Amino acid sequence: MARVVVVGGGWSGVSAAIALAKAGVEEVHLFEKTDQLLGTGLVGGIMRNNGRWTAAEEMIALGMGEPFEAVDACARHKDVNFPGHEHATLYDVTRIEPYVRRIVEQYGVQVHMMSRVTDVILEEVPAPPSERGGFWTLLGQRVPKPAKNKRIRAVQYYEKHGADFRGPYTLEADVFVETTGTVGPQSECARYGNGCVMCVIRCPTFGGRVSIAGLCGVPEMIGGANPESLGSFSGSCKLIKESLAPWIVEELDRTGVCIVPLPDEMIDREKLKKKACQQYAGKEFAENIVLLDTGHAKLMTSYFPLEKLRRIPGFENARYDDPYSGGIGNSVRYLAISPRDNYLRVGGVENLFCGGEKAGPLVGHTEAIVTGTLAGHNAARYALGLPLLELPRQLAVGDAIAFVNEQIREGGLFKKYTFSGATYFDRMVATGLYIMDRDMIRAKVESLGLTGVFARRLVPARESLLLAGD
Repeated sequence: MARVVVVGGGWSGVSAAIALAKAGVEEVHLFEKTDQLLGTGLVGGIMRNNGRWTAAEEMIALGMGEPFEAVDACARHKDVNFPGHEHATLYDVTRIEPYVRRIVEQYGVQVHMMSRVTDVILEEVPAPPSERGGFWTLLGQRVPKPAKNKRIRAVQYYEKHGADFRGPYTLEADVFVETTGTVGPQSECARYGNGCVMCVIRCPTFGGRVSIAGLCGVPEMIGGANPESLGSFSGSCKLIKESLAPWIVEELDRTGVCIVPLPDEMIDREKLKKKACQQYAGKEFAENIVLLDTGHAKLMTSYFPLEKLRRIPGFENARYDDPYSGGIGNSVRYLAISPRDNYLRVGGVENLFCGGEKAGPLVGHTEAIVTGTLAGHNAARYALGLPLLELPRQLAVGDAIAFVNEQIREGGLFKKYTFSGATYFDRMVATGLYIMDRDMIRAKVESLGLTGVFARRLVPARESLLLAGD
């Protein structure tokens, strides 16, 4: 009986767990160190803007519709336009988590909440012939590939009970998926940012991020604005909507967007360079306060000094909901990116796959769903002894995974990639991958023989191979 462990319960980990269950893996364990799933998805809320519409429809045609069905069910606004972005869906961050958790549990995934994986038990195995020799290129440096790969036999974890953690407990598995993200822990936010600002990750309560690849000895990469400015601030904050003027609340409730011009003396264009979300770094986001309605008022800047914010009409009583110290900074991301191939298998570890920001500077919920789904699906294929799947570059979701890998190896680690803007959306437009016709997308997926691939049970395929003596 196959057993797979997913570490990290954000959008990527949730998608990986669903993909594993749909593929027919008998025992799927999802570990989340906090008391809620979705991670930064609890404070994000933007989907389907620009090329994310195309990526979402490709994933639905490929057989992974559940995350997008959840978003639609919890949407506050659809077909919203704001500076540089069209046809966005804004989901309610106050409603989405219980909805998604029910989906995961309905698939029979064993969800371990407030369970923090802190160590791995390793063994060495010979590297496949195709991987012997050669180099990984990390931060422009050539790192020799080892003659032996590491293999994870088990994870060790602690469970939180009240104020205490109990453990360690050990769980063995056939294959592992890491979707722990790249935010924190506190020491890293202090080193690369403005210290712990009490964001939704809540490291002081549940412990800091632990990298599974790092525990395996994999040399990971740090992204950022440039080699001298490592790490990137999360790109938005949350204001308590009730703390804003009634006219702002009415505009948000009615249209989903409220834009308030800033006085010249408050414009800070340099701050935009530090944002993780470069698709929201156009001049409009420096010259205005851009608010989106995601249940709270989503402030589309990394941080804004509270005393200055309260001098703007309509914001006299403004109060931050996330991060609590949003007047001085935000959480810091892209601090632990794993080298991986286009199957999303981590370099040097035979049975470890990765999704979300661990797979590269891919920004956003849709991007996390895409990489998490493929990582989970390929983890199932590995556990069942089946060939791994690489998504073709005729699809935006396949091209993005391959393109980001190429860019990192060519020194593009200090850029951000997303279906919704900046470098990769420009590529989508230029190559014709940006498609706003649902039927055309479905036809393309069908022509590639991939319709519903993520919804197919792989167990019968494995049995067929065994019967054939393959």
